Amino acid sequence: MARSPIESIDFELFQDDLENIDQKFLQSVVSIFSFFTFEEIYSEKQFLLMTKEATYAYSEEICSWLSLDHDMSKPQRISLLNDVKIVQVDSGHRFVAILTDDGRVYLASNDSRWKTNKTLRLINTGNDCFKMIACEEEHLLLLRQDGHVFAIGDISYCGLIINEKSPYESMIHIDNLENVELIVCGGLHSLSITNNGEIYSWGFNEFGQLGLGDEKNRNTPCLIPFPNDDLIDIRIKDIVAGSNHSLFLFENGQLWGCGSNKYGQLGLGDYIKRSTLTKIPIENVQQIKCSKFHSFSLAYDGSSYYAWGRNNSWSSPKKLDYHPTSFASSSAMILSSPLTFGITSIIYEFGSQDSISYQCKSIIQLFDNQDNYDVKFIIDKKHIKACKCNLKSASEYYDRMFSGNWSENDQVIITDYSYETYYAYLWMLHTGKIHINRQNITELVDLANCYGDERLMKYCQTFIRSDLNEQTMSTYFSLIEKYEMKKLYDKLNYLIIEQVLPKVTDTITEKQ
Repeated sequence: MARSPIESIDFELFQDDLENIDQKFLQSVVSIFSFFTFEEIYSEKQFLLMTKEATYAYSEEICSWLSLDHDMSKPQRISLLNDVKIVQVDSGHRFVAILTDDGRVYLASNDSRWKTNKTLRLINTGNDCFKMIACEEEHLLLLRQDGHVFAIGDISYCGLIINEKSPYESMIHIDNLENVELIVCGGLHSLSITNNGEIYSWGFNEFGQLGLGDEKNRNTPCLIPFPNDDLIDIRIKDIVAGSNHSLFLFENGQLWGCGSNKYGQLGLGDYIKRSTLTKIPIENVQQIKCSKFHSFSLAYDGSSYYAWGRNNSWSSPKKLDYHPTSFASSSAMILSSPLTFGITSIIYEFGSQDSISYQCKSIIQLFDNQDNYDVKFIIDKKHIKACKCNLKSASEYYDRMFSGNWSENDQVIITDYSYETYYAYLWMLHTGKIHINRQNITELVDLANCYGDERLMKYCQTFIRSDLNEQTMSTYFSLIEKYEMKKLYDKLNYLIIEQVLPKVTDTITEKQ
């Protein structure tokens, strides 16, 4: 069992936070982690920015943790992470933890108990190799490759046995847990999923967030019963935990929750806490998120994002307007500044920065408007509504489609492209902007070729050029060759001659 792939987000979400940084540098950023180390009103926003070669810290606070000089115009390079691939990042109360692809865990903090000495501290030593981390407010959980779980930090309330050393200096093995596949931390409680689908919880339980039917704290992991007999044969897909609540997503798309509901964060239409798993009225959920420092929850059903909690007017799941494209953009509608909910990859938006300003707002409002449309695109039983007149004016393809025999047709069934890709394309025709990432590039190139859309093809080629390197060359080679992207031949040839061939030559030489 593993988390969903790293989410792609639009870099424009962070324009206000990063406006002082040189734009050329920002274009080299491939992933980002943004976080607060406490409620946002008590701490500043902090960032880790990752390029292909290095990781950078940005904000006065995190730079001070690492003995770096903060500069509003220049993120500071973390030399210990040069050429290191980061696969997960999480944060607690005034500390941040980093997991690398070779199983090492680093930690930065301004809390003297962590003994970081104002630099990155390597947590695991010896032959330990970890595959997942999770941060509570005051301690860190580490999942080893063999399925065993360890804790380090302030674990006094958990009742774990501590040796003579400080709990901030040595890792404590969590007994009674084996074959663990996933670990999750809330504010002061923890959960895990084993390889046979069992769910365990332990820690603080004042609000029933452990899902055990009571409000007693637990010193050791306890098995959580499934909600009812109907779900016994349904596998658990994911768990997330907030400050004082927990959410459980099953493979059948059902979402259940327990714990504090003071701000409606359980999405049950009331403000009553629950100590047993209770079904949330939302169906076909694919992904879920929440924050340890904010009392709200987010869900994605494959086409729309939903939010609840945070304030008394959102006690039930509310579909977010304006079609956010990620959990980060969804959080921006709730908070003053977006969160990334872990490390995310970056997508760059193609199109004029002023495109929406010069387009009539009434035209934009014609897109996917329930009250004003005359054609409906049907994709995988999902619908996208639009107006023919606007599509005809924006695209020669649609001008031909909705003329002659198609003029009276009010439904178009799309079978060659996914809902997300087709939605992104129609959005471009209305706003002039499109989001391109590695997940949708193949479909978008094919669509641009099929529809004869030169503007979209230009955007796609710009994205491929920016993302083309030795690692991605095998992925993009077939696209470049199939669609005869002659403008990309020069970079492709450069990579082959300057980077690939020398390595092949060296390998052959070594074997002789």
